[in-house]
Amino acid sequence: MSVESVFPQLEALLPHVQKPIQYVGGELNSTVKEWDACDVRWALMYPDAYEVGLPNQGVMILYEVLNEREGVLAERTYSVWPDLEQLMRDNGVPQFTVDSHRPVKAFDVFGLSFSTELGYTNMLTALDLAGIPLESKDRTLDDPIVLAGGHAAFNPEPIADFIDAAIIGDGEQAVLDMTEIIRAWKAEGRPGGREEVLFRLARTGSVYIPAFYDVEYLPDGRIARVVPNRSGVPWRVSKHTVMDLDEWPYPKQPLVPLAETVHERMSVEIFRGCTRGCRFCQAGMITRPVRERSITGIGEMVEKGLKATGFEEVGLLSLSSADHSEIGDIAKGLADRYEEDKIGLSLPSTRVDAFNVDLANELTRNGRRSGLTFAPEGGSERMRKVINKMVSEEDLIRTVATAYGNGWRQVKLYFMCGLPTETDDDVLQIADMAMNVIAKGREVSRSNDIRCTVSIGGFVPKPHTPFQWAPQLSAEETDARLEKLRDKIRGDKKYGRSIGFRYHDGKPGIVEGLLSRGDRRIGAVIRAVYEDGGRFDGWREHFSYDRWMSCADKALADFGVDVDWYTTRERTYEEVLPWDHLDSGLDKDWLWEDWQDALDETEVEDCRWTPCFDCGVCPQMDTHIQIGPTGKKLLPLTVKKDPAISGHGHGH
Repeated sequence: MSVESVFPQLEALLPHVQKPIQYVGGELNSTVKEWDACDVRWALMYPDAYEVGLPNQGVMILYEVLNEREGVLAERTYSVWPDLEQLMRDNGVPQFTVDSHRPVKAFDVFGLSFSTELGYTNMLTALDLAGIPLESKDRTLDDPIVLAGGHAAFNPEPIADFIDAAIIGDGEQAVLDMTEIIRAWKAEGRPGGREEVLFRLARTGSVYIPAFYDVEYLPDGRIARVVPNRSGVPWRVSKHTVMDLDEWPYPKQPLVPLAETVHERMSVEIFRGCTRGCRFCQAGMITRPVRERSITGIGEMVEKGLKATGFEEVGLLSLSSADHSEIGDIAKGLADRYEEDKIGLSLPSTRVDAFNVDLANELTRNGRRSGLTFAPEGGSERMRKVINKMVSEEDLIRTVATAYGNGWRQVKLYFMCGLPTETDDDVLQIADMAMNVIAKGREVSRSNDIRCTVSIGGFVPKPHTPFQWAPQLSAEETDARLEKLRDKIRGDKKYGRSIGFRYHDGKPGIVEGLLSRGDRRIGAVIRAVYEDGGRFDGWREHFSYDRWMSCADKALADFGVDVDWYTTRERTYEEVLPWDHLDSGLDKDWLWEDWQDALDETEVEDCRWTPCFDCGVCPQMDTHIQIGPTGKKLLPLTVKKDPAISGHGHGH
């Protein structure tokens, strides 16, 4: 039975909303498959606006992986802005996919990718607009399986009531395995209903079904234990790790957006994972081990992607791109190959100690010299030891001297405020560092026309990191500390005018902290905020701290816990953490020891180049660190000028 497009009803509403182009679909490289020719159908959502969601690599990769499969279709949906939401409610138009404008409720799986917890209210909006009951216990066979993935899914407990399933870790193979289980169940006539298909997924040990686990609490509000409530369900659920990235060269046909988006470039992930061991960094901890894409694999992906899209910039993505063991050859090879086409290269994240001027020159050879961004994270040497970010002030000054001396005019430095054991003095040293940077820059560039922007984010402790036990700094203390820093920078007559200062107030960080380390009791808070009109909490103009706090006060009153209990309270070794039954591969004792090392200001090396520290990932997940060098070079393709030579041979 075919499912009708809702576009005729939607089209009438589009003249009345901002940026209607984001809802029409038909992007270059998007895929529309015949509904009836497929037996498993996925609706994939990045729960934010189109301009943020479309460039998201995770969704783009899964969209392509699924659509390549025979008999499987995947379509995309994004959060609609409040103006369209109201019109859809008034006119009975449901949440739709942009590819074929089919109602999300008609799909078998509704998969949401959360890179931040602030997308949770947008999920509830989408479920409600789709006509899917908000809570999993109220759903029937007519509703899709609601699945969460992405980094925030490593602690899905705050949204446990709203999702049917969560996948932790890499999604490529996981969504294909899940598809086969659903396909078999449907082919058998959907025996045992919704419960049976969820049980089959749970039994694999690698799909988490919150409904199959009960949480018991102690009188003081802490968790006593989390137990499976039916036999055949594993005590712990493991993360997925894709080991050979060259086998998964996605996206092959990157989507080209119709409306302006946050990143106008084609991106290639050059490696996954990071073992630098920064203690605040959830992404680095949960994506271990390091797996590099080969230099030739990267070259092929860039070539195909540029042909498929026509973009003029290539982003080399990873958590710390300059750490690829062959980054110099990659940058030089790509810059050589695309010199005539003026294709620019960018590294979104560069570590101070991995940056050198050769690399920088390759990156800007065909593009423009925009600003450089570095993240020392901590203002004082002591803080950098606590967080294991082993970058000395000398390293930083040397690196920026190189940049300013080679013609860059703008450097951006990123720091965090509210890190464990931090004092006012640690934060005030950020100003000293910025002033030293400007002083050095003026000296080497012989010009006063240079800038250094200091950007500061509030620290939020995250699950599966050594800081998962740490107390969070209150919003008031965060704001007070940043005000002192601002006054110190502004008050400096000599350098203050060359230093830009950008910071976020402490309030969104407290909400993020509540959601990131929350348990199932937080679901009531999320629902209350949504019902009170909370939407797009990641956007400053839509975020309301007061709404979150008043909803939390009401929703948590019955449980005898409050926002501070979840955020500014330090945890002890004995406490059962809400995510302990979800296995990221990291050994809890290793994380605890690393937390103690942080308190002692002890640094730990990067295990890629030193003996193993027994974090637990490789043996437990049956994985290993993969790095080059492969010894291969990226040969330039044949020069394009001679039409007699085809553009595919390898020249010299």
